[in-house]
Amino acid sequence: MDLGPLIVQSDRTVLLEVAHPGSEDARHELAVFAELERAPEHVHTYRITRLGLWNARAAGHTAEEIIASLDRHAKFPVPSSVSTDIAETMNRYGRLVIERDAEGALILRSSDPAVLREVSSAKKIAPLLGNRVDEHTFPVEPWARGELKQELVKRGWPAEDLAGYTPGTPHEIGLVTDGWALRDYQQRAVESFDRGSGVVVLPCGAGKTLVGAGTMAAVQTNTLILVTNAVSARQWRDELLKRTTLTEDEIGEYSGQVKEIKPVTIATYQILTSKRKGEYAHLSLLDALDWGLIIYDEVHLLPAPVFKLTADLQARRRLGLTATLVREDGRESDVFSLIGPKRYDAPWKDIEAQGFISPAACFEVRIDLPEMARLEYAAAEDAERYRLAASAPEKIDITSRIIARHPGESVLVIGQFIDQLEEMAEALDAPLITGQTPVDERERLFNAFRSGEVRVLVVSKVANFSIDLPEASVAVQISGSYGSRQEEAQRLGRLLRPKSNGHTASFYTLVARDTVDQDFAQNRQRFLAEQGYAYTITDATSL
Repeated sequence: MDLGPLIVQSDRTVLLEVAHPGSEDARHELAVFAELERAPEHVHTYRITRLGLWNARAAGHTAEEIIASLDRHAKFPVPSSVSTDIAETMNRYGRLVIERDAEGALILRSSDPAVLREVSSAKKIAPLLGNRVDEHTFPVEPWARGELKQELVKRGWPAEDLAGYTPGTPHEIGLVTDGWALRDYQQRAVESFDRGSGVVVLPCGAGKTLVGAGTMAAVQTNTLILVTNAVSARQWRDELLKRTTLTEDEIGEYSGQVKEIKPVTIATYQILTSKRKGEYAHLSLLDALDWGLIIYDEVHLLPAPVFKLTADLQARRRLGLTATLVREDGRESDVFSLIGPKRYDAPWKDIEAQGFISPAACFEVRIDLPEMARLEYAAAEDAERYRLAASAPEKIDITSRIIARHPGESVLVIGQFIDQLEEMAEALDAPLITGQTPVDERERLFNAFRSGEVRVLVVSKVANFSIDLPEASVAVQISGSYGSRQEEAQRLGRLLRPKSNGHTASFYTLVARDTVDQDFAQNRQRFLAEQGYAYTITDATSL
């Protein structure tokens, strides 16, 4: 049914149907401030949220630009009420400013006394402020900078943080551009960080680590890098040794295995959030040196406890790196308020067109469950239905057939359920990597896969993020974390490093037809559809 633009009053969300779903111009322009809500073949509906509009405003876009984009691409005329709502929402960003007074103390200032009065009287904000200085100014408690920004976003009044940052202990870091240089989009991403905090969004394989290295070279200070796991930490270390003037003596690893603190220290989220006797055991790392820069790799995965810790680090420069800002727990606003707004975002297909990531073909392979399995599925509790459908034994034979279609190519088989992965690995006579695989064994298997010694590798979600496997050209996804859009994007991302043989990557997701497995698959594909990837629906029998 054609409903036209619709405002959902609960969170001031606009749902917009575009006139030409396949339009590249529409996809590029709308991606600045909206996300794809539904993407059937002939109907593309975008969701426009307050946070999306504030991110666009923080990146320098105006309400006039946004409304002009809607007028160009909406299937129906945009009601004036929607245009007014968008303009007023964007105008809220920056009406409140956090800065420092002449003595260096934090203050909250606004040119609109009514707005300042509204927020200062809020129950959760009042304790973060001191006694009013004048009708335009409140002092901010020294410890409350991060928490205040969180609460202001929740109240619908995001503050622009102009309070500045500690320079940290100076440390000389240069780029070793021996036969290479930062690409144009990487240089623009580094330059976008001149305001001291924020998030850079680049596709998997587009060189986010080099953006981090370029930022370190620009800032020239002690740096703490937070990553997802120990394998990722070692990849960062190797890349920094290769691309910068840093030496082994200047880079430390702080993980479950090694605890080194050096001018550049790479730590895992897991070690930072580990507890001993109910207390965080490694909080001292955050103050071990006078860090002038903190880099959050895969910032969309930031664990909830790290948000609390980050609220106390607002005086330090913060750079978030990610392929997608989508979070399934709905805490995108915490990334916005505590790490910073989105400063730079490069569409995946633009980077592909420049030849810096591999083109990819995506396939959804639908499998019919046998009659007995259908009956078991129908009788199961809701909580068990996804596991039954996603773990269908028929996926083993289909995976074998897909691998046979790609002779000589390097294939990843990715899944969620360990027992399913163990059966798959045994059937394919392929090695398996899970969270229980020791780090040294993981690295050995990943290196064997990179060298071609191992052609098929079965992996759990530990391979979703920050694993560099440039020669992987085929991935078969047999199960996943329900409807997770960011997981789908990250799994495709394992294939996007440019191939030495020029092959187009192939991404297959195996789905049990007419089950919740198929329903979740549709949701998982939303972010990639927004980036311009189309899934070809294939029946398993056609393989």
